[in-house]
Amino acid sequence: MDVIHERCAGIDIGKADLKACIRVPTASSRRRRKEVRTFATTTNALLQLRDWLMAEGITVVGMEATGSYWKPVFYLLEDAFDVQLLNARHMHAVPGRKTDVTDAAWIAELVEHGLVRPSFVPPPPIRRLRDLTRYRSELVHERTREAQRLEKLLEDAGIKLSVVASDILGVSGRAMLEALIAGERDPHQLADLAKRRMRVKIPQLVEALTGRFGDHHAFLARAMLNRIDAANATINDLSSRIEAECTPFRRQLERLHTIPGVSQRTAEVIIAETGVDPSQFTTAAHLASWAGVCPGNNESAGRHMSGRTRPGDTWLKAALGEAAMAASRTKNTYLAARYRRVAARRGNKRALVAVAHTILIATWHMLTHDLTYHDLGGDYFIQRQDHTRQTRRLTARLNQLGYQVILNPIPAA
Repeated sequence: MDVIHERCAGIDIGKADLKACIRVPTASSRRRRKEVRTFATTTNALLQLRDWLMAEGITVVGMEATGSYWKPVFYLLEDAFDVQLLNARHMHAVPGRKTDVTDAAWIAELVEHGLVRPSFVPPPPIRRLRDLTRYRSELVHERTREAQRLEKLLEDAGIKLSVVASDILGVSGRAMLEALIAGERDPHQLADLAKRRMRVKIPQLVEALTGRFGDHHAFLARAMLNRIDAANATINDLSSRIEAECTPFRRQLERLHTIPGVSQRTAEVIIAETGVDPSQFTTAAHLASWAGVCPGNNESAGRHMSGRTRPGDTWLKAALGEAAMAASRTKNTYLAARYRRVAARRGNKRALVAVAHTILIATWHMLTHDLTYHDLGGDYFIQRQDHTRQTRRLTARLNQLGYQVILNPIPAA
């Protein structure tokens, strides 16, 4: 088997220590020297590892993506070597012969012959942006969970505020909750706190706010509202920091924001997850496959199995899903037309994945060729079809339903 990298190393990383295996040439051209050493994962020990690898003339280092334990090793070595982060699913060893030492040796051998493809690791500015956007997403989810707990607490107290108000944490809902916590129990007084359009629902609010809200519920509601407020404050701080980190990528963000359904936050997540240099992904299809928004290939003996999407980048998929849902509700756009076209044949969920795939493909071309988004229009699928065939098909369908059709073309304006 051909040797692609003459001097390479494989590292199997644990929490407390790691095993590093080097493979280098010897005086005899037919044999290669292999040596395995153990290092702790502290910074000083990792510096010793780097010095050893440099002394051996190592050029390529491969390591398995193990939780978050690979990060300090990768960051310390990336400036001195070509470091490859490898997917564990691509490197399964023989069952029954798996140890940390053999894993390190196996990784080194795979890297030596170029049998595995490294994963995408963004540069430091994108990594910082990714940490911020992911933490913000987690806080948004936590805030949603806390709001759901608050709604369950109100149900326990017999307060049906969520039946009347679409958002119990809106201006009117928050005023009523604060009054309940402060000790107000009269439903008429509580309902009178409604603002603007909610005032037409005062009779329904009086019924919904009649319950058995007590001191116990007030204590828990106060604690939940405090957590929601703290989450909101942190989310705002993170958004400000993300905006500052995105300053070098302002032009790319503005262009992505022109795609129907892609909000400012979604554009920030796309940049944080894929970066602004799409050269890491050779084609748009490669990017879609990496993200997990395209069907998988699963064929055996001429039989096609399930083509469900692979896990991919869950953060990016979530953002694209939100963008696809928003784009499906837009008026006279290509993405909305594509959603309706696929949903009619395959269902809503597959249609959303198809729209997310289209958005990501457009993103790759926009970032690669520095283009602005050009919408094909809501009538794209109608205009691209053969009008004669389409007319004949629709006429035949009406004839089957019992109608006689006479077609009169509309005169040109």
